Amino acid sequence: MPLPKPPAKRASLLSAADFDSQVAPQPGKRPQKTRAAAEPASPAVVELYDASHAPGAAIAKSVPLIPAKPLVPPRKPQPETRARKPRGNGPATLFVLDTNVLMHDPTSLFRFEEHDIYLPMITLEELDGHKRGMTEVSRNARQVSRELDALAASMPTRDSSGMSEGLPLARTGHREAGGKLFFQTNLINVTLPAGLPQGKADNQILGVVQALREQQPGRDVVLVSKDINMRIKARALGLPAEDYLNDMTLEDGDLLYTGVLPLPADFWDKHGKTMESWQQGGLTYYRISGPMVPVLLINQFVYLEAPGAASLYAKVIEITGKTAVLRTLKEYTHQKNAVWGVTARNREQNFALNLLMDPDCDFITLTGTAGTGKTLMTLAAGLSQVMDDRR
Repeated sequence: MPLPKPPAKRASLLSAADFDSQVAPQPGKRPQKTRAAAEPASPAVVELYDASHAPGAAIAKSVPLIPAKPLVPPRKPQPETRARKPRGNGPATLFVLDTNVLMHDPTSLFRFEEHDIYLPMITLEELDGHKRGMTEVSRNARQVSRELDALAASMPTRDSSGMSEGLPLARTGHREAGGKLFFQTNLINVTLPAGLPQGKADNQILGVVQALREQQPGRDVVLVSKDINMRIKARALGLPAEDYLNDMTLEDGDLLYTGVLPLPADFWDKHGKTMESWQQGGLTYYRISGPMVPVLLINQFVYLEAPGAASLYAKVIEITGKTAVLRTLKEYTHQKNAVWGVTARNREQNFALNLLMDPDCDFITLTGTAGTGKTLMTLAAGLSQVMDDRR
């Protein structure tokens, strides 16, 4: 709608005629189409000041309209992905899993990083035979079956070649597994030595490994089994076999913290001059300063057993700056200090009972082979403090 003629003076009134003259169309005149109409229109010009109605000479300023830039939709944030270890130049190793590996660790399918897994048909049969019951083996067998079902369900329904080409192990969320899972989809006829019965499950798995090595000569095919005899038979047939070691605990005890430090034979000579000692509660305390202090730790046991010198069995209870405080131990090797009838048989058991009977120690770890008294001493110390001391 066009605007009426602007007033020439301040506070002047507009008449209806001025408004009608702007609105009424002029008869007889039709707008002529020009060539410029077919061309793209140039940016429009907005008059900021009308010089024809202003007193005096003035220069009209015009500013061209800048066409607006098209809106660009914001980019969706891409989720961060965890870098996966690149594969080597050669093909990935194909590990054939024995049934006992799956029943030992139900997550073993996803523990081989970028390598592939192969499950013989007899392995699935043995899993089905062990899934009933309330034992740990039965629970593990059922968990493996659920994992295999989830992997099979992740395959597209129309993809009939998925089983033969392998199922990516990372489909169910295990991003650390970069390989594929292969199932035995056809019968394998392999001639084993006459001494190995064909109907036994272990021998059938050995036959599968031998057939895979013949079908894929340029690829490493390795049998993984927890059965020692199974691995021995595989090596006797010239087949590579390995134990499943993913969840094996540390075997080298020298790498573990022992909590015990033997003192050198010249300990009294180097630390005796500046040493302070006192008696409290039937125990002897030593405050030492010297080269041994930097290597000591709180609750660490120290001992000195040297011929011709006084033996020392103590525990570090305080370290302040360049000084440390040692406290001698209670001798639980004597029957008078027995804990619910249990006495220490050696030095290490005496150290353990001193820790177990100390109410200031909230958490204690004991390492040792079976039969060294870990459970017995722990139960005796707990019963003694709860039943006798009412702690």
